Amino acid sequence: MEDETGIVEALAEAVKKARKGLGLSQEDLALEAGLDRTYVSQVERGTRNCTIIVLARLARALKTTPDRLLVPQRKGRA
Repeated sequence: MEDETGIVEALAEAVKKARKGLGLSQEDLALEAGLDRTYVSQVERGTRNCTIIVLARLARALKTTPDRLLVPQRKGRA
């Protein structure tokens, strides 16, 4: 089923932006979240639809909340 809501793409963009904002590599984020680096890469490319548990792990590692990773950010907003 195609992602009709854009949620996977929104998550991909938010994770990548947050990771870079913290100065973390994909490997750093993966270690902090207890995931494999390739999994993080797939999330950031929008090719992996992660579970809510993984979402929570990523949010914790990125020092944010799951809802902030799921809400698409408008261009020009922080």
